[in-house]
Amino acid sequence: MKHVVIIGTVIPEPNSTAAGKRMLQLIDFFQSENYKVTFLSAASISEFSFDLNSIGVDLHNILLNDSSFEILIKDLNPNVVIFDRFTTEEQFGWKVSEMCPEAVRILDTEDLHFLRKARENSFKQNKIAEDKDLISDVFKRETASILRCDLSLIISEFEMKLLTEKFKINETILHYLPLFAEIKPAERSFYERKNFVSIGNFLHEPNWQTVLKLKKIWPEIRKKLPEAEMHIYGAYVTEKARQLHNGKDKFMIKGRAESVEKIFENARLLLAPIPFGAGIKGKLLDSMVNGLPSVTSTIGAEGMNGNMDWNGHITDDDSDFVKKAVDLYSNENEWKKAQQNGYKIIESRFKKENFLPSFSEKIKDLLENTDEHRQRNFLGQILQHHTLLSSKYLGKWIEEKNRN
Repeated sequence: MKHVVIIGTVIPEPNSTAAGKRMLQLIDFFQSENYKVTFLSAASISEFSFDLNSIGVDLHNILLNDSSFEILIKDLNPNVVIFDRFTTEEQFGWKVSEMCPEAVRILDTEDLHFLRKARENSFKQNKIAEDKDLISDVFKRETASILRCDLSLIISEFEMKLLTEKFKINETILHYLPLFAEIKPAERSFYERKNFVSIGNFLHEPNWQTVLKLKKIWPEIRKKLPEAEMHIYGAYVTEKARQLHNGKDKFMIKGRAESVEKIFENARLLLAPIPFGAGIKGKLLDSMVNGLPSVTSTIGAEGMNGNMDWNGHITDDDSDFVKKAVDLYSNENEWKKAQQNGYKIIESRFKKENFLPSFSEKIKDLLENTDEHRQRNFLGQILQHHTLLSSKYLGKWIEEKNRN
């Protein structure tokens, strides 16, 4: 039986983050391909961590900057190693390369961190991110990680295009693999639903800024729809978020969602005026799955609908956002049309059957032709060489320092 080892910054929390759902989808794929799956993480198990043992995944706690990792990874002797983000590859990539040189190394980017960071910095400066803003230390680190790995999984078509066209990354070391989704036929009609909803982990800065944006525009929506309520859900509610709760104004901070499906089945419209970010937005994908139309920003919809009509509206203007939210909330025919648009997007662009066969073939080809693949990726070999000469000895210095 082939063996895949996944090195995670955190233990997956699929009910808290889209990244958690993504990781479980990858695990499910490798198990369907008859791989033994082992998950390694330096993080502690939380009350919201998924029970990996329940699906037959071995979980091991590892230490940062400790030689025990080399012993463990050599003993596990995996065929494939997946890093859950570029910082994980920076920490452990050289050790995997040294102890298991034949293992195929895969980076799951989740989203491009340098893109999200550049947009966040530009947002704080009240300007639109330009190409020059992308070239940062995070960009250099993340791109180097992509080049060092045999394959990097890219979750968004926009980000795939950015890497190949703007930064000339060879497509042979990239693979487009979005989040997967399946339609759940809506049981509740337009008139059986009410209120607006938004959702997102409060520790994630784009989500927090989205909540602040909703707080700003909500009074205008409420003027036109005085009976409607704004319900905001999300894991890890902060004190500053709780202070936004106002029952009188019907702006409700609800906290962690016990069931996203039930919440979305009962709501009439999702509002997501996301000001910056990257990757595929899990909340918007979930809303389509559950037949819930949405109004979002250009950043929110990025990489999701291609040339297809959105399941609602896309706008970056606050006044227009309010108008479109009110109109869609009030118009049954437009709402039904938006719902169907969402179903079409899921069917056309996010069904796993459309992506897993080619991913399976890609992995098989890498396993059979690892050396040839690496020879073509000469920049990766150069970076791997210098990483072994720099990160390796820095890591060993930290190990020795910790030991003393």
